Amino acid sequence: MAIDTLDGGNIEPRALEDEMRSAYLDYAMSVIVGRALPDVRDGLKPVHRRVLYGMNDLGLQPNRSYSKCAKIVGEVMGNYHPHGDSAIYDALVRMAQDFSMRYPLVDGQGNFGSVDDDPAAAMRYTEARLTRMATEMLRDLDMDTVDFGPNYDGSRREPLVLPARFPNLLVNGSSGIAVGMATNIPPHNLREVIDATVAYIDDPEISLDGLMEHIKGPDFPTGGVILGYGGIRDAYETGRGRVRVRAKVGVEDIGKGKEALIVTELPYQVKKGGEGGLITKIADLVHDKKLSEISDIQDESDRHGMRLVITLKRDVIPKVALNKLFKHTAMQSTFGVNTVALVDGVPKTLPLKDLLHAYIGHQREVVVRRAKYELAQKEARAHVLEGLLIALDNLDAIINLIRSSKDRDTARTGLIEGFALSTIQAEAILALRLSQLTALESDAIKQEHADVTERIAELRALLGDEAAVLALIKEELGEIREAYGDERRTLISPSEDDLDIEDLIADQQMVITITKTGYIKSLPLATYRQQQRGGRGVTGMDMKDGDFIEHLFVCSSHDFLLFFSNRGKVYRSKVYELPEAQRTAKGRALVNILPLRESERIQSVLSTRKFEETASLIFATKSGTVKKTELQAYNTPIKADGIIAIKIRDDDELVAVRGVDEGDEVIMVSRAGLTVRFAEDDARSMGRDTSGVRGMDVGPAGEVIAMDVARDDQDLLVITENGYGKRTKIEQYRKTSRGAKGVKTIGLTEAKGRLAGALVVKAHHELVFISEGGMVQRTAVRGISQQGRSATGVRVMNLKDDDRVSAVALVADSDSSGAAEAEVVGLVDPGAPVSEVIVQAGEGTEPTDLLPEADDIGGSGDVPGSE
Repeated sequence: MAIDTLDGGNIEPRALEDEMRSAYLDYAMSVIVGRALPDVRDGLKPVHRRVLYGMNDLGLQPNRSYSKCAKIVGEVMGNYHPHGDSAIYDALVRMAQDFSMRYPLVDGQGNFGSVDDDPAAAMRYTEARLTRMATEMLRDLDMDTVDFGPNYDGSRREPLVLPARFPNLLVNGSSGIAVGMATNIPPHNLREVIDATVAYIDDPEISLDGLMEHIKGPDFPTGGVILGYGGIRDAYETGRGRVRVRAKVGVEDIGKGKEALIVTELPYQVKKGGEGGLITKIADLVHDKKLSEISDIQDESDRHGMRLVITLKRDVIPKVALNKLFKHTAMQSTFGVNTVALVDGVPKTLPLKDLLHAYIGHQREVVVRRAKYELAQKEARAHVLEGLLIALDNLDAIINLIRSSKDRDTARTGLIEGFALSTIQAEAILALRLSQLTALESDAIKQEHADVTERIAELRALLGDEAAVLALIKEELGEIREAYGDERRTLISPSEDDLDIEDLIADQQMVITITKTGYIKSLPLATYRQQQRGGRGVTGMDMKDGDFIEHLFVCSSHDFLLFFSNRGKVYRSKVYELPEAQRTAKGRALVNILPLRESERIQSVLSTRKFEETASLIFATKSGTVKKTELQAYNTPIKADGIIAIKIRDDDELVAVRGVDEGDEVIMVSRAGLTVRFAEDDARSMGRDTSGVRGMDVGPAGEVIAMDVARDDQDLLVITENGYGKRTKIEQYRKTSRGAKGVKTIGLTEAKGRLAGALVVKAHHELVFISEGGMVQRTAVRGISQQGRSATGVRVMNLKDDDRVSAVALVADSDSSGAAEAEVVGLVDPGAPVSEVIVQAGEGTEPTDLLPEADDIGGSGDVPGSE
């Protein structure tokens, strides 16, 4: 109910939420329509349209001199866009940047910024004028082709849309954030867009595939490479899509065994330099050791184009480094297409066909209105010319009439009444100059009348024929295509998926080593030669005092590695992502590769390709606990900080992880020299986040050092800390129940030390022994004697007085070429190539780096008295 006020007004009570809703919606629509979203017809927001129209008012044509941008901004702000000079200047600058606009509409002179994110100079220093392309946006503006409306103060009128003689929304794209919606439309190639527009005119029922034969995809001003057509098709079909764009990179040999990546094009809107730019990002990643392959980066860009030189270290595979750059930097980015534009003042998400339909409808209106305007002008002129022809035919009588009239009004009235002329014709005759009465001028009037009459007939035919209107649109588009079209800059890769990094890396067996203090590295297995039993090995990597090798295993460079920590967590990485170090290098700290916490270390590592190599994983802890879980339970995206693989008590640790199938048997070995053997189905399958059940009774002070899968045709090989070992047939170990204390596996003495490691082997296998001092020895299993369970073993590795055996790993030759294969100790069937499995030493072993053959290889052969 309204309340009257003393001044004659009234107050209307209204709920606060209703008023806020109404006010906010009004504001939102004002932003959507008046600022943030482009019109589908000319592809411009109001500020861009006003800048172009204001420059046109100032006469800043391409063939005229430049004008200060401050003057342009002042004119536009004072006459059309009262929202601040910075918004106007920013819009003007963007339309002048050839790295922002595929076809710039402003010709700028001065500093208009750079792809390094350098800002443009102040408007008082820069100058601008319209480009030839901009004149095509404004062409025929004075022929009533579009509607005009009052400016902000009603002092003058401005166009509500420009004629836009080419599909600017597609050609130059647009981006903006409104209230509750946003638009992000990529630029395209002018020739392709016009070809698609013409194809749509010819066949309004054309399919999307038909249009995409012409429009291949976005064409960014900065070039780059688009990955695949899937995102492009989604964008054209629905108005929304994700287009992945990569930098254009080449590889150059720069000598001294080094290569460099040469970046010549970047994804759209990626800045090369400056704070937060690509160069800074790469430098930060190199400093953080996430891009260890890069040794230097130089920006050699000049006025001829971009050239970013990324120098790689020696022996680095360029495509591996490149894929890391794609993964960690904006050298690969995603352009989220969101084709939102105003259609009749309403924001809509537009598929490609709808966008072309709207533009063609606009052009049809422009052509029809222009034809009507021209027809009216021609008809008016024809009417005047017809009066002049009457005057020429009756020249003497008209001259006498004019001479006898007392004034102009009398003469005009006499002409109208005497010769059946209109007022306009009579005025034209009275305004006729004497010079126009010559024979030559008379012929010119007659020719002009004939030409005007012919043009009137053409215009009437055009307006009466829809096909003729569309044909004229096609013709004019063709003229623009020929005048301004250029070649595509952005390449499109036929494959949507990322380049498979495994296709870029040799499929080879790698030896992975991890030290006690947490340093990891990899070296190719093929670089090591075989030695006889008792050999001294080769000089290993340099390690700081107190450090020793804790893990050694062999796998394919293409495998996934599952890192199981002593705290029961699992992390994942690809083998090729691990650092490949030099012979004596200690590698890279695991904490720089995996997010390990304090006191957490990697205890067991397995490889897999598809999580289908085996049915389950079985875990063993130091206290004798075992747990079986389906392998597929770990086929889940692993967080950066890992996931729980097995619940571990604070006073317990994980010893080993193995893959098991139905019918397998598990063997566990304690440091005290006892072994327990039981069926895998004695341990029921449990969930991933569980603790498990008792697998071996080791007593309060004992501990499990190894767990493996046992088969009767294999041997159990054990080695003591002082280098004594033996192998015993698995069948000699009777099957016990899960949780038993176990049976004797070796006779231990003080001179031979405690057990250091245990492995399940076959006679054709080969072993690699490693000492805490970094010595490495490769020996055939058949060279180690086969003995009973209670035997004390033979010397298998000579050690220095202060050195001890730390690890043993399996390797086997399967063919004459020496290609290494290994029986299942990890996740696959017996006899599978080592490129598909992990060969893993048990708990308590300490693997080291394997080193290439060199002159400092120690002696080899049998050691006297070793038997």
